[in-house]
Amino acid sequence: MGAMIGLLDMTIAALRTGFNVVLVVSLLAATLAWLVRTRKVSPFSALARFSRSVLDPLIEPIENRIVREGGTPASAPWWALVFVLLAGVAVLFALGFVRNTLAGILRAFNSGAGGVVGLAISATFGVLQLALLARIVMSWVGGSYSAAGRLAFALTEWFLRPLRQVIPAFSGVDITPLVAWFGLSLLEGMISRVL
Repeated sequence: MGAMIGLLDMTIAALRTGFNVVLVVSLLAATLAWLVRTRKVSPFSALARFSRSVLDPLIEPIENRIVREGGTPASAPWWALVFVLLAGVAVLFALGFVRNTLAGILRAFNSGAGGVVGLAISATFGVLQLALLARIVMSWVGGSYSAAGRLAFALTEWFLRPLRQVIPAFSGVDITPLVAWFGLSLLEGMISRVL
């Protein structure tokens, strides 16, 4: 299992570097597409032809969604950049989660019964935090009523509802998932110190 953790560490490091390169290229592409769409670059230039032939087909699915939601086509490149950023963060988070889970399992079984109890507590808090993250993302992309959205709701609503009664929405934004995330982290740390 130690070799698998080492392989995951190398994979995460390589993906992080690759993601940074993809993010910079995506930023440049989004800037170019935005400049063409807002006519800050001549629509007859070579850059505009490149943007329309190469970048627009990549941005089109996001643009269609944005237009359906009432947005403007000129903002589509920036939303595409946000999508690339979120996808990269999600992949790195998932691999980091797997790596840390495997490392925790290895540590727990090397530590005996106390390690296994600590692993169970850590896994419980990890699942709750993952459900919070899934619930937030699902509310953004309209998947709250999907199977994953309903599961995330069921796992988190029992501790979000009391928080919503105490913490008001901030400028119309519900910040209770953020407060719950930090609260779960603090509670897990306190329980870990006691054990």
